Amino acid sequence: MASRDPFSEPFGTLFSENFTIAVGDGDDYSYGGSVEPLRDLVLSPATHALHYGSTCFEGLKAHRQPDGGVAIFRLDDHVARFRQSIAKLYLGVPDAELIRQMVIDAVASNVADCPDAPGSLYIRPTLIGTEPNIGAAATPSKSTLLYILNSPVGDYFAGGIRPLTLLIESSTPRTTPQFGMVKSGANYVMALGVTLDAKRDHVADQVLFATDGDITETGASNFFLVDDKTLITRNLDESFLHGVTRASLLTLANELGYAIEERSISVEELLAWSESGEVFLSGTAAVVAPVGSLIADGHKVQVGDGQPGPNTLKLREALTSIHAGTSDDTHGWMLPV
Repeated sequence: MASRDPFSEPFGTLFSENFTIAVGDGDDYSYGGSVEPLRDLVLSPATHALHYGSTCFEGLKAHRQPDGGVAIFRLDDHVARFRQSIAKLYLGVPDAELIRQMVIDAVASNVADCPDAPGSLYIRPTLIGTEPNIGAAATPSKSTLLYILNSPVGDYFAGGIRPLTLLIESSTPRTTPQFGMVKSGANYVMALGVTLDAKRDHVADQVLFATDGDITETGASNFFLVDDKTLITRNLDESFLHGVTRASLLTLANELGYAIEERSISVEELLAWSESGEVFLSGTAAVVAPVGSLIADGHKVQVGDGQPGPNTLKLREALTSIHAGTSDDTHGWMLPV
């Protein structure tokens, strides 16, 4: 890796020198069992993924531990979600153990790149359909390429832990409802234009999608309400991502004594909640990110006192202390490499 600081460079723009790669033919994948120097890929101009979107990815992290080693957070859960995305695209699904080993091999070869907390080594498993066929709009790619990329990262949102501003979008959906749980690039690009408009016109950090008044998530993060007693988040369906960080926070919040509610959240409830409650986002990249203000129908509404709330910070600390190995991992979430 070039000697650049992941805390001063944009998230996801630095890359480790090694990666792992496997070639797929249907459900059969050929992996040599060793890392390779990171290199550019050679693809046919007719590659299926370039024309018909037959590509998906996963995102997880490895964290520096007190003993100087690194550990991967909830690897098996991310592998399961990745395989689910692949199956939804009707591409050949690699064995879970193959993906798992390729991730471990890649991370082990790039351990030196993992920064200390609050930094981490971001892990990006990626699968693309490689069949050279521009007539296959209604046919999945038979051939695929699977690779594991590593990126040393700091904070996802520039400025570290700071109160974010969200624009509430009630008309344009984030993505196709029945496909929202798949980590496919097409799902993210659908939210791009709305997010760019929100940043330009309202200086918002992200867009909170609330199609027909039903809040789901932002373009890349799950969404929570919290106060001293209760943690509320949208119940799962196929319209948005089933976050591993989301699931982790629900577990930790329950152990900390919060009442957990997974249900629909209306815009009206959110605006009322913002008077005295807290709001935050969660995700692998964002971790736990506090929300300080909301923009609804052109009007800016402050959340609480506008600063990161004590319950948000409490939940963030409960999670990040497990990441960093400074509190007990009672759930077996961290895999040392």
